This record gives sequence, structure tokens and C-alpha cells, in this order.
Amino acid sequence: MGSRERARHWRYAELPGVDLLRARYIEKTFVRHTHEHFVIAAIAEGVEVFHHRGADQYAGAGALALVNPDTPHTGRAGVPEGWQYGAVYPSPELVAEIAAETTSVRGTPGFVRPVLDDVYAVQLVHRVLRAADEGNALAADTLLRVAVTRLLRLNGGALPQREVRTAGDLVAVRAREVLEGRMAEPPSLERLAADLGTGPFALLRAFRDVYGMPPHTWLTDARVRRARRLLDAGVSPAEAAVAVGFTDQPHLNRHFARIVGVPPGAYQRERKNVQDAR
Repeated sequence: MGSRERARHWRYAELPGVDLLRARYIEKTFVRHTHEHFVIAAIAEGVEVFHHRGADQYAGAGALALVNPDTPHTGRAGVPEGWQYGAVYPSPELVAEIAAETTSVRGTPGFVRPVLDDVYAVQLVHRVLRAADEGNALAADTLLRVAVTRLLRLNGGALPQREVRTAGDLVAVRAREVLEGRMAEPPSLERLAADLGTGPFALLRAFRDVYGMPPHTWLTDARVRRARRLLDAGVSPAEAAVAVGFTDQPHLNRHFARIVGVPPGAYQRERKNVQDAR
């Protein structure tokens, strides 16, 4: 991370199921990845560009970048001075609980548009982060729920449920299951396709259609996701790297920072602080 760039990715023990981030990035680029949680990123300065569902989206100061769980997206600066933002990542369970209590959304709730101009919601997100910093549990929890409710009312709806319908869909799902089970020693594309009774290019097309990225990109994302869980459980970055299939810790460091936004060591130190607080 450049000397003018900074980021803190942390959790507050009184906000279970919510990741928190405060960052300023200039040259940083996020590769295509997904999150298990929602992304609610409140832009304070500059512009972020992120590729989402086939198009570049631009979020400037006073806007929010909103990404639903398991939705592939990227991230980079849209202006030379980069972008500064604060973000909250609430779990799908928490968003569903808030939606059921405060909105008329039925089904699985999510955000309809990926960018929303709403200065008040941006301020709410930054106030959540400030309250968490100050250890004000009542304010942090209240402001988070107010922010999520507002965003769902302005930009919420039921997420479309993708059904596995075609033979290609089924092959992609099975391929994902194989890769999850053999994360540390995955087969080649040719071997994987042969085992599933299809051709390499047919598998590649089907996997992209279902998951929005090719198998090797999905696998890197899944490895980082699993490494986060291991780091949360206290496993060292070096051990986590090997456990999920990276060759060594520098290999994990590179991919982790390009997806999570901070190196695994810094990520784990913040997590340890939460465990100690508990």
C-alpha cells in the first residue's frame, strides 16, 4: 500500500455479523471478487469505479456503492486523487431481519441499483464507524439499522432467485463443489471437465454464466474467503496460506490485499482485538 494510502478493516464486538472498513486508496485496484456480506460503501471524497453486472459504475462523494452478497465486482479510483470512504458489511441475516421489521420487501432483500446518491445515508455510515471507534454500542447499532432501513426503502427489493435449470448450470454447480472440496490441490480445467463429462470450453462458459467469473478467478476468491475464516479462528497467515492452497504467505498476501483491501496480518490483528474485548 502506498504511503498516501491507508485502510483499516475491523470488527466491533457489539456489532456481530458486521465488518467495518475505513480507507483511502489512490492506486489500489480490487480484482473481481465477491463478498458473503452486503457492501455499503459511503464515498467521502473522490470517485470509485467498480465493474458490476457488465458495466462500470461510478460513485462519487455523497454517493454509496451498494453490492449484494455473492455478486462479482471490482474496484479502482475514478480520479487521479483516488477515493476515500467508509464501509459497513452487514450479513445477509441481519439485513433480512431489518427488512422484515421495517419494510414491505418480501423474499430475499437486496439493493436494486449499485449506486445511490444520498448524502444523509453516507453520513449515517460514517457515524456508525465513529460510534464503533468510540465504543458506543447503542449508537452504532441504532445508526446501522437506520442506515440499512433507509437504503432498503430508497433502493430495496427482492433479489431474483437463480434456479439451476440447464445441463450447463448443473455442470457449473458440480464444478464448484469439486473445487471447494479440492481447494488446496485443484484439478486442471481439462481434468475437471473430463470428470464432469463435458469439454473445457463448455465448462468455462457454463461456470462464467452461473458465477460471473471463470473457475480460476472464483477459486482465488474462495481461497481468500476461507483464509479469512482461518485468520478469524487464530490460524497464522503462513499456515492459512498453505491450508487454502497458496504456495506461501507472500502469495496469500498479494491476493488477500487485492480482494479484502488490507494484508492478512493487519486483518488478523484487528480481529484479535475484538476477541480480546470479548
